[in-house]
Formats: sequence, structure tokens, C-alpha cells
Amino acid sequence: MITNPILPGFHPDPSIIRVGETYYIATSTFEWYPGVRIYASTDLANWEFVSAPLNRAALLDMRGNPDSGGIWAPCLSYADGKFWLVYTDVKRLDGAFKDAHNYITCCDTIDGTWSDPWYVNSSGFDPSLFHDDDGRKWFMNMRWNHRGEGTGGNPKHASFDGILLQEWSPETGLIGAPTNIFDGSHKGLTEAPHIFKRNDWYYLTTAEGGTGYQHSVTMARARDIEGPYELHPDAFLMTAADAPTHPVQRTGHGQYVESPDGQAWHTFLMGRPIPGPNGDGKFCPLGRETGIERCVWRDDWLYLEAGGVLARPSFEHDATPAKAPESHYDFANTTLPSDFQWLRTPNPERIFRFENNALTLIGRESIGSWFEQALVARRQQHFAYRVETTMDAAPAHYQHAAGITTYYNRHKFHALLISHDPSKGRVLRIESCPGKWPDGELTLPLSDEVALNDGPVRMAVEVNHAMLQFYFAQGDDDWTAIGPVLDASVISDEGGRGEHASFTGAFVGMVAYDTSGGAGEAHFTDFSYKPFDA
Repeated sequence: MITNPILPGFHPDPSIIRVGETYYIATSTFEWYPGVRIYASTDLANWEFVSAPLNRAALLDMRGNPDSGGIWAPCLSYADGKFWLVYTDVKRLDGAFKDAHNYITCCDTIDGTWSDPWYVNSSGFDPSLFHDDDGRKWFMNMRWNHRGEGTGGNPKHASFDGILLQEWSPETGLIGAPTNIFDGSHKGLTEAPHIFKRNDWYYLTTAEGGTGYQHSVTMARARDIEGPYELHPDAFLMTAADAPTHPVQRTGHGQYVESPDGQAWHTFLMGRPIPGPNGDGKFCPLGRETGIERCVWRDDWLYLEAGGVLARPSFEHDATPAKAPESHYDFANTTLPSDFQWLRTPNPERIFRFENNALTLIGRESIGSWFEQALVARRQQHFAYRVETTMDAAPAHYQHAAGITTYYNRHKFHALLISHDPSKGRVLRIESCPGKWPDGELTLPLSDEVALNDGPVRMAVEVNHAMLQFYFAQGDDDWTAIGPVLDASVISDEGGRGEHASFTGAFVGMVAYDTSGGAGEAHFTDFSYKPFDA
């Protein structure tokens, strides 16, 4: 079987290619560092992480980038014996402007050292690179009109000002003037262009309707790469906009690929909403995930194999079930396990290091800082899970704190922290920001901080859909629940600002801050992530 999502948890905007017998998918990482995550598969069902290419300052520095800024919609391709990666670094998200800078890098191998980037343009986001069979290369991106007076197919979304196409080469950069090749359908919000060629047709796939519940994959074709492009007979290859109870929601933003025997496939972004703690609303704590569908050709148009426009939750496919992923980390090595990332900075040595079989976090700015915070976390990939860790820290003042956190961004997090109280000494505290945007108001759900003995502390967090409970223990003591049951649904795309400004997903991990500037430390010796059925 293939079960969607094929990449669970925060893995949006999947760009897929095949090189020989191996498929590769690149996904967006937004403000999480290193930038872009690439996975490999030989059967389209089981995927292994192979590379995070944007791993040094020359390629990416996101300090100061806003929440859900950073790396939007990479495009992965292969030509001339090299892998090519196109990416956007979004420096401004709010207001009329989008400061979005587009780059290209390349590498001989998928897991090698990628080249210093070529800067291309800043006219919009979601860039893409197409290598034509005559050797020419074509660069695409949607154009952003800050005046709101664009030519898009839906006047309500006129800032989306069409898809620009322009020739590009590594030697000379952009060539000639850009051509607006596609204004989109009536749905509007036209973005995420990808071109492929088949039977002398140029096919353009785009995403439309926004990345929420109106999302769609739109298709068009032309005989000439510069158009004119005619719209698909159904306009959309896939969308769940008119099926609000379908288990696969928010389908859009993907790319076409063929198997060696010519079978057609198309990836897509998807979401799996759950109700809130009161049984109402729609919340996607796992963020925007990656799915795939098998397709068929009719009259030189692409359609879903099963008909209609709804992507299937699962379907038959010849693939061996994957082994359960590793979920226990002891930090005995001196490299961070690939499941973990941090935020924004290309200088991780300032926020963590490995010593004495422990991960040491160096407290910097506050939790939620856009510049330099010590937060190392992994994706939530299940609706019900438990995380446990053992840590030690000795804060001398309340401005130094460290512990575990479920985290989305600066206004959506819950954290159980060791800190200091003048009258009690070392204490446990809970700090939450339950979707309080834009002010990021902090709440303290634990009415009376708990005094601690000296020595390491075991901490745990258990999330069951929309409910969250923290636990702690010392020495040989049993686990003790601490604080009230908290609302986990706010740690989701729809929490706080909502789906159109929340593009990542829930993370769970380890955090430290020291707003005194003293760089107080915390030492974590292990971390485990265990899903459970609920």
C-alpha cells in the first residue's frame, strides 16, 4: 500500500524528481535550520532522509526572519550531471510587501556540499527551474504585486500577479525580459509553478486557492514554453475544497514525476485536521504534509487514476512496509540526529554543543526570538505521542530557564521549564503562549511553582490530539503530572493567526534561554519520542 501522507508531519510543498531508479523529494523548512529537507525512495512509499542542503551562512542566514518566513517552496531538478535546487528566502511576510529573494545552488551528489548560490531575483516567491531538451534553462516564479492591482484570475487576490518565465544560465544569469505566461484560473492565489514536457506539450502545474481548505492543483498546457497556456478541462487535477469531510484536506502544491515504466505520479501538499478540545473547529498540528497520487493520461491531459479530484488516503502499490523509525536519542555522538533542527541561525555552535554524552544548550534570547534562541526540536508526526527527556540545569535567577517544549512559533507554544525562584531556589515552571497573536502574551498555567531537589530531572510531555499534559520525576520517584491539561490544538496551523500565516507545524524538543545575557546552560542526556494509539 501507499498511505498518505508519505512524509508525515511538517513536510510541505513537495518537489519530486527521479534520477535513475531513485526518487527524491525536497520540502520547505521555513524558519527551521538547516534549510530544505530532501528524502529518497525507490518505491514511492518508504522515504529516507538524505540531505539538508542549505547548511551554512553563504547559502542561508535567517536571523531576524519572521515566523513562517525563510525557505518557501524549493524546486529540485537534475540536469547536466548535477542536482539543482531553487529556493526562496522570505524576509518579510506581513503587510503589502513580500521581500522574497530567490537563489539557485547545485551539487554533483544529493548529499554533498552544495555550491555557493546564484542570486536570481526578488519579484515573487515559489521559484522553479525547468531544463528543456534543447539545453536551455527556464526560471519561473509567481510575481507579487504589493499594490494589489495584478492581473490574476480572481480580482480578490490581485497581489498574485501571474507566473513569470525567463531564460537563465549559470554563466549569464537571467536572459531577456520576463514573460507572464499564466494568470491562473477563476480561483486565484496562483503560485508554485512547475513545468514538465511530454509529447511536445509543455505542462504547467500551479497551486491555487491558498494553502488552506480551498487549496488546489491547477494544470495548463501549451505548445510553446512561453504560451499561450490553455486550462485543464476540469481546471484542477486535485482539490478537496468541495469535500470538507474527506480525510485528505488542503490538497495542492505538488509536482509531476514518471516511473521508469512511464507510470504517472503527482505529489501534493495535504493536511489532516482534528477537532479542538471541545470537539469543534479544524486544527492541523502536524502541519502541511506530503502525499502522492497515481495518475493516468487521457487525450494528453492528466487525471487522477481513481477519477474525480479527491486524493486517496491509501491505495494498492507494490512496496515493502518500512521499519518503525528510531525514536530514542542518547546524544552520545557529536552530531545532531537528522530528525532535529533549530531556528534561523547558521551558527549552531552558539546555541548548542555536545559534551560528556550530553546535548548542552546555551541559553541565549527568549523562547520565540527571531534572532538567536537555543531550541532544538523534532517534528510531531503523530496525533498521540509521549516525549521523555532527562536534563540538568542550575539557574541562579528567573531569567534563566530550560526544559521541554511543544512549539509552533513565538505565539504558539507550551513549555515545562527548570528555573529559579528567590524563595524556593530551583523550581519547575510552565510557560505558555496559547495563540496570543500579535502580542505574544505569556501565561503561567502552574499556579504554584514546584521546588526541586538537586540533580537531574526527568521531564515528559504527552499529547493526545487536542490535549497536552506535562510530567516530571526525580531520582527513583514515579512520574507525577504537573499543571493542568493544556490545549494542544493551538500548536497547529489554524491556531493563533490561522492557516494563511502559519506554514510549518508542531515541533517538540528542548529549549533554554537566559535573558540576562549570562548564557546559562542546560544538559540533556537523552530524548525519546514514542507514538501511541488513542
